[in-house]
Amino acid sequence: MWKFFYIEIARLFKYLQSLALLLARLTVAYGFYNPAMMKFSDISATAKWFGSMGIPLPTLNAYMAATTEMLGVILLTLGLFTRIISVPLIIVMIVAIITVHLGNGFSAGDNGFEIPLYYMLFLLIFLSHGAGKFSIDHLLFKDDK
Repeated sequence: MWKFFYIEIARLFKYLQSLALLLARLTVAYGFYNPAMMKFSDISATAKWFGSMGIPLPTLNAYMAATTEMLGVILLTLGLFTRIISVPLIIVMIVAIITVHLGNGFSAGDNGFEIPLYYMLFLLIFLSHGAGKFSIDHLLFKDDK
């Protein structure tokens, strides 16, 4: 009885999978937008900040981080090359956790690593599950999600 009920519920909610992936992609893309724009708005200040944290080649890395984030905004919104862009965005999140957030603990309220960890987990979902049916990836590559 319970097994049948569970299987039917799972079958029913499977129809929401692509919608959930779309909403998650749009939310994560939105989350990267402001940080990317802030970096680009004063790239020299961003480079100086990166340098103060000991990040090597701070100007190059400021441009790379801002460009990766903005490219992530565009590609995640479109659902284009979603699995590919997830990898450099995960790297950006790992660097952010190590250089900025780790020393503040877990809590987002204390500027801890909670939020970048959540973004990284969503990006791992995109990497492993793809963009879903509501994406250019699905149109181009016939991804099964």
